Amino acid sequence: MSEANAPRAAFPFSALIGQAPLQQALLLAAVDPGIGGVLVSGPRGTAKSTAARALAELLPEGQFVTLPLGASEDRLIGTLDIESALRDASVRFSPGLLAKAHRGVLYVDEVNLLPDGLVDALLDAASSGVNTVERDGVSHTHDASFVLIGTMNPEEGELRPQLTDRFGLMVALENCFEAQTRQAIVKARLAFDLDPVAFRASHAAEQETHVARLHDARAALPRLAFDDQVHAHVSALCIAAGVDGLRADLVMLRAARALAALEQADAVTAAHVDRVAASVLLHRRRTHDDAASRTHDAGSSSQQDASSQPESAATDSDHGYLPPEPTGIVRVAGVKSVIPLDIKKR
Repeated sequence: MSEANAPRAAFPFSALIGQAPLQQALLLAAVDPGIGGVLVSGPRGTAKSTAARALAELLPEGQFVTLPLGASEDRLIGTLDIESALRDASVRFSPGLLAKAHRGVLYVDEVNLLPDGLVDALLDAASSGVNTVERDGVSHTHDASFVLIGTMNPEEGELRPQLTDRFGLMVALENCFEAQTRQAIVKARLAFDLDPVAFRASHAAEQETHVARLHDARAALPRLAFDDQVHAHVSALCIAAGVDGLRADLVMLRAARALAALEQADAVTAAHVDRVAASVLLHRRRTHDDAASRTHDAGSSSQQDASSQPESAATDSDHGYLPPEPTGIVRVAGVKSVIPLDIKKR
């Protein structure tokens, strides 16, 4: 391969600045791809694709595969030659992008603009680690263990909630308005663009440390279990967030285990859970408006039911309410008229 056609060197993962939550989420998904991928939301120019390419370099095969907008389902999952299957009973499979991304990173920019069917196929493979192609009763299955990274700009539209929930983790990036951090990012980028080889060499030791940590963490996963205290803490956090279903609980446990493995801890603890909870719940947490709407609907239903019941039953269901009580007539000195008092005492 000529120097002109050689792939451009990636910006080192260890040199990313001001991206700690994103770096943690990406490393967790790399330790345990079964977490289901990372959804990164943020405006343009917040280094989403830079971080994704940097992560790929830390993985065993270093594969970085991009799913372009407009790609077909066949391009993604692969195709089967049905004619050869009918002719000589052999399955001829042409791999797609899922097969190419095995043991690497599959990067999907503007995932919110993809057809829902394509996103479904992506998320199925990301969570299961396998891809199955079926055509006219013929099927082929292959390993597809990769880190799925989907990015989106909220200004260009949202991803359907049903699909958003299927991403394991989510990180929301924002523009940097802190002067020193902003300057440090710009200086690092300029130094990399000026001399990528020298810049990468200055971060080589840190890169090797990340590679070793990922390797050791993957090996440590099977020996880490969850005790009842951890399960209880996860349940409490998910219930407080009002999440739908149990996916949040499962992802939170796996993410906490991946973090414990990264740190070579002897056990998964509630502290590990707390440190991953934000990225697990960010896209699943019920908003205040949703909760208020559900409360309002429930309250309206209760009031309708109460209106059809006897007065005693209605008042019993209205906590803190006392029925009106008639009082006598009070004469006021110096005033000929009287003031009837029939008020509600509260």
